[in-house]
Amino acid sequence: MSSKTVYETVLPGLKLLSRGKVRDIYDLDDSLLIVATDRVSAFDVVMPTPIPDKGKILTQLSDFWLHFLKGMIEHHLISTNVSEFPVICQHYANDLVGRSMWVKKAEVLPVECIVRGYLVGSGWKDYRETGGVCGIPLPPGLKEAEKLPRPIFTPSTKAARGQHDENISFNQMARLIGADLSRRIEQQSIGIYEKAARYAAGKGIILADTKFEFGLFEGRLILVDEVLTPDSSRFWLSDRYQPGQSPESFDKQYLRDYLLQSGWKTTDPPPDLPVDVVRNTRARYLEALERLSGKGLAG
Repeated sequence: MSSKTVYETVLPGLKLLSRGKVRDIYDLDDSLLIVATDRVSAFDVVMPTPIPDKGKILTQLSDFWLHFLKGMIEHHLISTNVSEFPVICQHYANDLVGRSMWVKKAEVLPVECIVRGYLVGSGWKDYRETGGVCGIPLPPGLKEAEKLPRPIFTPSTKAARGQHDENISFNQMARLIGADLSRRIEQQSIGIYEKAARYAAGKGIILADTKFEFGLFEGRLILVDEVLTPDSSRFWLSDRYQPGQSPESFDKQYLRDYLLQSGWKTTDPPPDLPVDVVRNTRARYLEALERLSGKGLAG
């Protein structure tokens, strides 16, 4: 494992704009510096134990996908090459390398844009109770983890740290940001998911679902934040996939499963994570990077 983990960044001289569950964001006046730490959250709760190299894995996989999607949609990334960052960042180059993005300053829209291609997680629970997911009716008799007839778009609120996202309907999203913009985002989200899912399938990976964020930059819709990472997506091994059971994954599900089995409740203080859980979580994240990007960890 890496000899240095980063739970929180302190960069004197840079204006800290916010700390999310994973990312520390600094205001560079006309742009932003996003630093992915090694913090890990589950059920919207930040764990006290970091996952070594997690921030680097998330950043490098997002960088891969944003280049992969070039020409399909504009995005916020200016560079991940620290030598190209503004001069004020150069003093912290050693802290930033591999885990930071210099990005455009966009007006981030207040919705999480979730695309589901398979029936799993909260979608599976919703289906068992209502016969649909987030108000979208589905055929009867589907199994857990079964592929849906077509990908569905299920937005949610964008909760602050320590709070829970809440599923909302398309009409509720339209009331928040406007119907035309909502329709564009739905089309873009499903299009990105389908393109990424086809690519991942060629690498032996099923992209079960994923979450995007969008913003407005100079009036244009752009993709922001992380993209298609183990924090924001479910990745399954194709050759071990079987409908009717929760598949082995390269994402946060391993950690969620451990916490559920441990008896921890989200109303309790978050527990320290055992060494083997930290090691296994890191290994899953790293394998997702290696399989999907074809590259190992840099920096």
